[in-house]
Amino acid sequence: MAILCSRSTEKITYVKAPVRDVTNDTAAIESTVKHIIEAVRQRGDAAVREFSRTFDKVDVVAQEVSEAERRQAVAGLRPQTREDTEFAIDRVRAFAEAQLKTILPLEVEVLPGIHLGHRMIPIKSVGAYVPGGRYPLLSAPLMTIIPARVAGCDEVIACLPPTAHEAMIAGCHLSGADRIFRVGGAQAIAAMAFGTETIPAVDKIVGPGNAYVNEAKRQVFGAVGIDQLAGPSEIFVIADETGDPEMIATDLLAQAEHDVRTRVGLITTDRKLAESTLAEVDRQLEGLPTAPVAGPAWHNYGEIALCEDEEALIAHSDFIAPEHLEVHTADSHATARKLRNYGSIFIGPLASVVYSDKCCGTNHTLPTMGAARYTGGLWVGTYIKICTHQWIDQRGVATLAPRASRQSESESLEGHRRAAACRIGRAS
Repeated sequence: MAILCSRSTEKITYVKAPVRDVTNDTAAIESTVKHIIEAVRQRGDAAVREFSRTFDKVDVVAQEVSEAERRQAVAGLRPQTREDTEFAIDRVRAFAEAQLKTILPLEVEVLPGIHLGHRMIPIKSVGAYVPGGRYPLLSAPLMTIIPARVAGCDEVIACLPPTAHEAMIAGCHLSGADRIFRVGGAQAIAAMAFGTETIPAVDKIVGPGNAYVNEAKRQVFGAVGIDQLAGPSEIFVIADETGDPEMIATDLLAQAEHDVRTRVGLITTDRKLAESTLAEVDRQLEGLPTAPVAGPAWHNYGEIALCEDEEALIAHSDFIAPEHLEVHTADSHATARKLRNYGSIFIGPLASVVYSDKCCGTNHTLPTMGAARYTGGLWVGTYIKICTHQWIDQRGVATLAPRASRQSESESLEGHRRAAACRIGRAS
């Protein structure tokens, strides 16, 4: 079917259209989450334990993971798994350190006697939500905890579902979490936001989670900071006639196995590639062990859009603003320079999303559901406040006071006028 691309006059044709809209296809969970948050706020650990029994089917006696349990979890890693995890830790840390070097303090005398600047102040305490999910995602704690350590946060705590694999505890430990708690879901977000007898309140909560976690982050925002509202994972590939349907289908399904609500798609200017990729996805699903997850994601939310030309392709991609965006074109770097809305971009067919997901060093906690139109993903700067300062000497007062006084008087703010005027002639 031919449709008009939203916010674009260019016509596109869907070779495979999504059946459902993931951005509006959510359960009515607001009231449930509100109840959970209020219960944890009022009853603390007792409510957290109650919800763990209800939702996780686990009676958690000791919420905090002990030092001995942390060491045991690390010791339980297979040697190759530990080596690979430490490789990924080194890469994530190295990239976060490189990013930190780009954030500089500022001190400038903008006019004689008027000194302005800013300082970089690490957030004091951070809570990292580490999703358990269907799989033991060993990379998940690395992405939220390591940048906090590099930024210089005083305390980093981690919460993960009590059913999470022991290797996830090892990942939290190796990444540098100060304290680790066996608490998941909306109750974990509430506990980190308001504190319980066991779990300390933090200044900012980071990390992805399911719809309940996402809604909980939305509801506690204000009382505590959050990184972003991250929905189900997304991947889109933009490609011309040079695209490889087998490789594209492989990457789409790799991301689709995350969740039945994962949003995946191909945007192309080549009909043959579109049709070949559609057939290839169906072929690969037949032998994919995770097809019970990837299949519904592809059926409900997968799309293949055929665009008339590159301009329409760029417009459609920028409207979608996908979390992960792969560029498979004859000149991928040139195409990439024309794109502006994405969480992270993967330039050229060799740059698979899986490398960023696991171990190349860029952060995999990224904006979804169109949020890449106005924000980027998690990075070391997420954990740092850029706070301005100023100091003024009498030369600066002579410049500023008359203007501030006149403006205050025009606004009928006599107190402001007096505050500006009273400094004239005073010693610094």
